[in-house]
Amino acid sequence: MPGIPDSGIPVLGDGCRTPLGISVPTGAANSCEVPQKREVVTHLRPSITLSADLARQHELIDAAIAVNEAPTLDDAFQVLADAGIGLLGGAEESSIAQVRALFDVNLFGVMRVTNAVLPSMRQARGGRIINVSSVLGFIPAPYAAHYSATKHALEGYSESLDHELRAFNVRVSLIEPAFTRSVFDQNALEADSLLKEYDKARAGNRAMLQQAMTTADPPEVVADAVLRAATASHPRRRYLAGKVAGQISVLRRFVPAEMFDKSLRKQLHLPV
Repeated sequence: MPGIPDSGIPVLGDGCRTPLGISVPTGAANSCEVPQKREVVTHLRPSITLSADLARQHELIDAAIAVNEAPTLDDAFQVLADAGIGLLGGAEESSIAQVRALFDVNLFGVMRVTNAVLPSMRQARGGRIINVSSVLGFIPAPYAAHYSATKHALEGYSESLDHELRAFNVRVSLIEPAFTRSVFDQNALEADSLLKEYDKARAGNRAMLQQAMTTADPPEVVADAVLRAATASHPRRRYLAGKVAGQISVLRRFVPAEMFDKSLRKQLHLPV
């Protein structure tokens, strides 16, 4: 992003182009995850580029070894994980195979990247892992239940991992955006076992998502949150990205559950 200074710390990214359109500090990698493409491209300041596949642990380990042996790496580095696939439809409409593939990228891919770089971080006695989650990691998401499940799991994994790694001066932070202008809705998968009983609700949900994208936060909002997490001397576990994400978090924490439930259903045009 123009105007964002180099953090001074090498950054290992987990993808090729970000689904949010984020540009991160100089020397960092952008990342993306769309159907039919699961390539990972990593950039190490100033000019080393490596590729691997999120689903292939041996490729990630090879990339991590190359990063660790690079002459420019003389200090702790950071990992930014923001690859993700959306999946829209009723929970009943997706096969277990499809859900497993979703988790393979959105959760297990992050775990593979993390496991590949942690030996180097422990050796350097420092590092930072930044995982891009979503507000759907702490609220329900009707007709995106499996995507929401991957983000809930990512949140639990990341927060637990942060406690484990503090002994090595490695911290883990979560970025939690709401709707962000991107092609996420266009690239989202459709459930592979559609049922006519969900046709109306599914169509309404997709229309709501498309409408939300017209007023969504710009991707720079997420980039700013990533930068704060990357450069904070005392990083927090969670960084809400944008005004809407902050409002949702407050409502989730302080509004009575029944009232929050009714409001959510109203926003999604579901029967209250």
